[in-house]
Amino acid sequence: MSKRITIIRHAKSAWEDQVSDHERSLNDKGIQDAHLISTTYKNAFHPDLILSSDATRARSTASIFLSNLNVNNKVLLNPDLYDFSGEKLIEVITSCDDAHQDIMVFGHNHALTFFVNKFGDRYINNVPTCGVVVIDFDINHWKDLKKGKTIQTIFPKDLRK
Repeated sequence: MSKRITIIRHAKSAWEDQVSDHERSLNDKGIQDAHLISTTYKNAFHPDLILSSDATRARSTASIFLSNLNVNNKVLLNPDLYDFSGEKLIEVITSCDDAHQDIMVFGHNHALTFFVNKFGDRYINNVPTCGVVVIDFDINHWKDLKKGKTIQTIFPKDLRK
């Protein structure tokens, strides 16, 4: 038995909005990137649990992905994923029900870059906005989370023509 995590950083957000950080929306490029990745890889992901930060930009990215992916799951919003250090992210993942084999998480930097470098086997300097990192783990229980194998990275710049 093994587990898989697909980590997705929210798409590029609109800094010109006069709103709190938590309420910032996606800008046009962010929306385009989320559609680009999720349509290009629409058959590549098979999560049985989808978690997202409750921040607007993460929720919006998750919504775009789900509208384009061939999955029937709902996004579960978790305010603990509005995390920038990575500690809460690890807590959320290690407390997941073991019935879930394949988890997709929408969140924020620096938590995501910290996580993929701590638990993946390939160093990534920075997970860019709308970047995707997939890591497989040889574990039966999420609470036993340990170093895994980074099996895929998908960054918007690699798909743009």
